[in-house]
Amino acid sequence: MVRLSKKVEYGLIAIRHIATRARGELVTAKEVADAYGIPYEMLAKVLQRLTKAGLVLSVQGVHGGYMLARRPAEIPVSEIISAIEGGNPGIVQCLSDSPEICGVASTCTIKSPLTKVQANIERAFSAMMLSEIV
Repeated sequence: MVRLSKKVEYGLIAIRHIATRARGELVTAKEVADAYGIPYEMLAKVLQRLTKAGLVLSVQGVHGGYMLARRPAEIPVSEIISAIEGGNPGIVQCLSDSPEICGVASTCTIKSPLTKVQANIERAFSAMMLSEIV
């Protein structure tokens, strides 16, 4: 079925962990990496993307870390996925990249039904808020 990338999995784990903390309490990347056995370097990159997208705030310094930029009820899961992946991942290559890459685009008989499936998946992720997985 639909599979999320490891980066998205790690990002969801991290942002969920951050969301379980009291408002304003900082969480370090090392803390999350150690708690869940996630590779620190990959997690740090994912947290940078979440910060750049405005989903988490980064506080620099010795006592720095990450905290949510908004309440969990205001953050759709689709926004988290898009921040990490750089857009919405498609269930097939021609829906996530460009149709020109597909060798059978002109004769494809499944593009239309899969486009509907893709829309339903996107709608589900847009409707689900971070608060529902905390």
